[in-house]
Amino acid sequence: MRDTCPMTDERSTPTITVVEGDITEQRVDAIVNAANRAMRGGGGVDGAIHRAGGPEILADCIRRFPDGLATGDAGATTAGDLAAEHVIHVVGPNRTAGETDRGLLVSCYRRALEVADGLGVRSIAFPLVSAGVYGWPKPDAIRAAIDTIRATPTRVKDVRIVAFDAATRIQVAEALG
Repeated sequence: MRDTCPMTDERSTPTITVVEGDITEQRVDAIVNAANRAMRGGGGVDGAIHRAGGPEILADCIRRFPDGLATGDAGATTAGDLAAEHVIHVVGPNRTAGETDRGLLVSCYRRALEVADGLGVRSIAFPLVSAGVYGWPKPDAIRAAIDTIRATPTRVKDVRIVAFDAATRIQVAEALG
């Protein structure tokens, strides 16, 4: 007869909620930055995180990612002056520039959760990756986020999707069911 023992990995599906607001103000262990490949700051969510977190984030990006990151990948830095302990940077596909592989968008969420697990993160806040200036259609960006987070076993317990406006918050809430 074979002995059974409890699983020690503790990976499961996290609770997903949606909030409306500014991702830089989320009090979580890590916030996710929708970065560009160069990892040197930019506009949108990326610019907001760098401005709110201060120069430590950029300095850490340069030190840890001298060549940037590939599309679909993720990596962590300090959070500088933010309430979070970590920023997990992901590089989403730029649909406006012809990057239409949905697998790269899915990879951003999966890789962010893998990096979070490596850091011991229990709570994380995500923007809708690639749904802004990168031109990914918002309904599909929402489905990719929710479906990937639900399908990725993780030690993270609390996942927040941070919507910038009320209309997006409502769309995410409806998709969450």
